[in-house]
Amino acid sequence: MDTVKENLARLRWSCRRGMLELDVLLINFLNEAYLSLTAAEQNAFKEVLSLSDQTLYEWLTGNVSAENSPYFPMINKIRAHAIARHQH
Repeated sequence: MDTVKENLARLRWSCRRGMLELDVLLINFLNEAYLSLTAAEQNAFKEVLSLSDQTLYEWLTGNVSAENSPYFPMINKIRAHAIARHQH
């Protein structure tokens, strides 16, 4: 298996969370947007996956602002992707 496929397989596994809502948001983003990200953004996405389910859920749903977090730009990208999917 080549490196890109291995990397995507590992990330897909990391996107599987304890909450279905998170699974859907993260896996859709991985499948549809991840490969178009810059290397720095891809690294930020990997870091976001290390956060707790509760923190991710609160930030991705907008229940709690991630504005003061270094992950704010990536959280916004994931949220924007989810919103765009629902508008189609």
